[in-house]
Amino acid sequence: MPFDISLIGIKDILDILLVAYLLYKTYRLMKSSGSLNSFVGILVFIVIWVIVSQVLQMRLLGSIFDKLVSVGVLALIVLFQDEIRHFLLTLGSRHHTISILRFFRGGHKNENSKEDIMPIVMACMSMSKGKVGALIVIEKNFPLDDIVRTGDVIDAAINQRLIENIFFKNSPLHDGAMIISNKRIRAAGCILPVSHNLDIPKELGLRHRAAMGISQETDALAIIVSEETGNISIARQGRFFLRLTAEELERMLTAG
Repeated sequence: MPFDISLIGIKDILDILLVAYLLYKTYRLMKSSGSLNSFVGILVFIVIWVIVSQVLQMRLLGSIFDKLVSVGVLALIVLFQDEIRHFLLTLGSRHHTISILRFFRGGHKNENSKEDIMPIVMACMSMSKGKVGALIVIEKNFPLDDIVRTGDVIDAAINQRLIENIFFKNSPLHDGAMIISNKRIRAAGCILPVSHNLDIPKELGLRHRAAMGISQETDALAIIVSEETGNISIARQGRFFLRLTAEELERMLTAG
């Protein structure tokens, strides 16, 4: 029987686009968290299950696959519990809810103001010249409350001199990460999850691996000032942007 394209409606097209978008976002999430092989394995299993059960109609093998699928849902929840938790936290966060409401109201994405960005840029440039190591994490939609609790709460306005004093070599907080949220310095000396991605160049140190880790698990933006070279880098969405100039740093922070 020939396929009649006229049977496809707008709802069917929307359904296909939504499924494709969800698969793409799941792929990005799995790739950034290092679980891409597991994701591919699940897709291969689903394809085999559909072929066995629906196309070839093998009853015995199909029933075995059906049982595995019913149990596999619980296994997936256990296997990807961190990713599911991060997704739900992001979806329910106050910032994300406001962004969704602004989108449906026809609003535009707010960019960071220059007054909030310049103290960070100037502090990073000053620390870069003195080869003072620093790690600054800027919160986006995903809440970083768990990370904040690992350090010392500051809750101060963003100030260039304060940032430099915190990362001064003799400061007790200089080894940890600074968390900036809602245009304020929330905490310093915080502990970040370290990425175990083997693709990270060996010349990049622990600060870079910690920045990559937080960028893989959240949507936060992490700024790194290298203590060895003084180079300024950014980790965002599981990617590095290395050896940034002041203008490039300002542009990326302003765009968010």
